[in-house]
Amino acid sequence: MQEPFDIEIGPINYSVFPEGNDSYTIFKDGKEYIQIQKDTSSIWLKMDYKTELPIFEEDEEVNAIGQAIEKYVPEEDDEDEEL
Repeated sequence: MQEPFDIEIGPINYSVFPEGNDSYTIFKDGKEYIQIQKDTSSIWLKMDYKTELPIFEEDEEVNAIGQAIEKYVPEEDDEDEEL
């Protein structure tokens, strides 16, 4: 499992905690903020806290966080090629 890491989007700093299966818990200002999950190559979804199901509506902030995560996290295919 990957270690938590921080990303910045503009002036905002987010702490990212990988949960596995392309899902992440995001902290903002030191507090748990949202859970997100990768849907397609360019779309990230916010997860509903109560049901833990994805909310299928586009959210610019969620997509921006997801894109920053993708830049930080190496793709698994790249790791496999090095073996």
